[in-house]
Amino acid sequence: MDLTLGEVFWSMLWFFLFFIWVWLLISVFADIFRSDDMGGWAKALWTLLVIVLPYLGVFVYLIARGKKLGQHAARDAQLRDQQMRDYVQSFASPSGSTASEIEKLAGLHQTGALTEDEFVQAKAKLLA
Repeated sequence: MDLTLGEVFWSMLWFFLFFIWVWLLISVFADIFRSDDMGGWAKALWTLLVIVLPYLGVFVYLIARGKKLGQHAARDAQLRDQQMRDYVQSFASPSGSTASEIEKLAGLHQTGALTEDEFVQAKAKLLA
């Protein structure tokens, strides 16, 4: 089977257009279901429109709610970024502040789990 350069170009173009179309459908469906400003019936109608008339449904959705699509994506990115920062921060200082550690030691001392000498040594170690 001999393929010319033009046929390879057109095949690649159609492949990338198909890929972009699938990406666009996934983006629209994801936005429909993550939108908290739409009710269940609105989501159902948008989904039905995109399934029954995919080209028209996607383009109408992009025209009608394109700005919201970008806002939702930005909000989700900020939320993921904050969650990642919180996760990293929780492991960067797993023991917490020195004051909270001394407070824990004082609680252990009051319950009798630590003797006076152990409490003083642990407190000195934290403050050093």
